[in-house]
Amino acid sequence: MTAELWDVSRLRFEETAPPALTGDLRTAMDQRWAAAVRANPTLFDGPVAALAGFQRDDTDGLLVSWTRLTYRYRALRGLPDAPAVAALFVAVLQPSDDGRLLVGRMSPTTSAPGRWQPPGGTLEPPRDGAALDLGLLRAHAARELAEETGSDTPADALVAGPVVLGARGSLGFLFTAPPRPARELRERHAELARTETASGVAPEFDRVELIGSPAELRALPGPSASYLELAAGRFFGA
Repeated sequence: MTAELWDVSRLRFEETAPPALTGDLRTAMDQRWAAAVRANPTLFDGPVAALAGFQRDDTDGLLVSWTRLTYRYRALRGLPDAPAVAALFVAVLQPSDDGRLLVGRMSPTTSAPGRWQPPGGTLEPPRDGAALDLGLLRAHAARELAEETGSDTPADALVAGPVVLGARGSLGFLFTAPPRPARELRERHAELARTETASGVAPEFDRVELIGSPAELRALPGPSASYLELAAGRFFGA
């Protein structure tokens, strides 16, 4: 499955019940999760808003069905008869004032060590009674941008962009931030990394780069998020 970008004019969300698991699947999931935590003790079984399904229409509308799960459900991937549940995520394209695009490399303590991607992350569910909507997506994207790069860009400054269908069936929501001076982007990340390291916390990005084309992305050492080259191509007008 290859990644895709969709231009969406109407976005709607509906919450559904979590998938039912057989006893065998739950046992297998718990065992796999325990093994993953032993390999990476920083993994946290926190709440996530997971993709349960989606439906597109002929007028660029998208209906997203989602459910409340925790990270351990990722351990179901690849198991026979496991429910088809994928990730929902947000990502931010952060330009520099000279037209380049910031990308970060995930640190060894993350779930995807060594992978290049824009600032962003898995979507957290809204509190009970709150709606999952574009406003919540934008707020979550701004928070991820701040936590990974040290940016202070407010949520209402982020511009909604295309929806991403990832290579593993995940669904993402792209935003574009206002341009920042290239030096500022590097210095803010460096200061964030120093502060987190001094407090005993590993930064999510162990390195950031500014790329000027999809070719420069391909030249970076290591893998990149399945949708990143498409998003970079759209950004640079390729």
